[in-house]
Amino acid sequence: MIYLLYDFILCLSALVLIPYYLVRGVRYGKARRGIRERLGFFHQTFLRALPGRDVIWVHAVSVGETRAAIPLFKALRQRYPEALLVISNVTETGREMARTIPEADFFIFFPFDLSWVVRKAIATVKPKIIILVETEIWPNFVREAHRQEIPVVLVNGRISDRSFPRYRMAGKLLVSILESMTSFCMQTDQDARRIQLLGALPGRVKVTGNLKFDMDLSQSESLSVAELRREYRLSNDCFVWVAGSTHAGEEKIITRVYLRLLEKHPNTCLILVPRHPERSRLVEEELNQDDVPCVLRTALPELTRSLAPGEILLVDTIGEMLKLYALSDIVFVGGSLVPVGGHNILEAALIKKPVLFGPYTQNFKEIVRLVKKAYGGMQVKDEEDLYRQMCLLIENPEEGCRIGENGHRLLAENRGATAKTLDEIALRIAD
Repeated sequence: MIYLLYDFILCLSALVLIPYYLVRGVRYGKARRGIRERLGFFHQTFLRALPGRDVIWVHAVSVGETRAAIPLFKALRQRYPEALLVISNVTETGREMARTIPEADFFIFFPFDLSWVVRKAIATVKPKIIILVETEIWPNFVREAHRQEIPVVLVNGRISDRSFPRYRMAGKLLVSILESMTSFCMQTDQDARRIQLLGALPGRVKVTGNLKFDMDLSQSESLSVAELRREYRLSNDCFVWVAGSTHAGEEKIITRVYLRLLEKHPNTCLILVPRHPERSRLVEEELNQDDVPCVLRTALPELTRSLAPGEILLVDTIGEMLKLYALSDIVFVGGSLVPVGGHNILEAALIKKPVLFGPYTQNFKEIVRLVKKAYGGMQVKDEEDLYRQMCLLIENPEEGCRIGENGHRLLAENRGATAKTLDEIALRIAD
């Protein structure tokens, strides 16, 4: 009965969601396919590739989860070279990020969690296993996979302080869903305890660590800063500050700090990277209203000069974060000056860059704790503190180098989550 009610609520929601995805799909040029895939109708190229192949279906809702899954995709390809690796996303930005993963074979939009839609989708794909990244649990999808005897493994699982009470409100519905899942690979002991309190069977829960620590360390050595500066129209003598994954409200704070920095350090250049690139036009309008000059990333190929002092480079693309971090001198990671919960601060450590972040980091508590302990990054309290710490690092570049090296060392010391997760996946595939 509860699932019938759930379907009814989703049907009502679809009256809003379908027009919403149509509009977003038009923006990304994928409206028709996006809606069809969300209803369980896949492209013929994908369907023709399915027969006779073992399919591993990885679901990552958006950009952050997709990035986290990159080390796992590399390991899956190495362990199962003949398998068909499929990744599904809910958001268009997640899908664009997925397309940058060379190990993935196909990219699909996640189907609406209506019982008849997921039944058709799962029966069509016939995956050998389904892997859900970071507690992306959909009731009908999990229930139908269990009914079709397909193992469902949660990887890089986490239960944040904010989401834990919300999950508890689901009560018996969540318990039945978790009992239908095969295995839970959680990031920390606390995450493991919480998933058991919510209803996961203790024998199926393991602490495997955080996949984000397993990013490819060799990437820090393969990017030429000189070439990147030419690509992004930056002069060789400017000091580059990259503010990545910013949210509404943060761009104004960062811009105010930047304008103050220019008074003391006029050769500073700011690169703003909104978390959702579709917000770039809105951010551009806000900067123009404040008479702050900016250039869009997509306009750079036509720009025949270097960016002028005080001019902001506003990134309206996706998939370039590591390149931008590589050419930076200081990185700020957004979603942390406003109550969003933060984003992955380890990507800056991968490139040996000093990283700053704000007080709202509840989604990455353990990572932040380890980074602060290792002095691999600096947490700022507010706008004024951000300005002070930026001045400190600009005026003491050796301190920034030390922080970057500490963060990189922390990554190396905490690797291993991918191997543990892969062992659990292999065990379930063999069952």
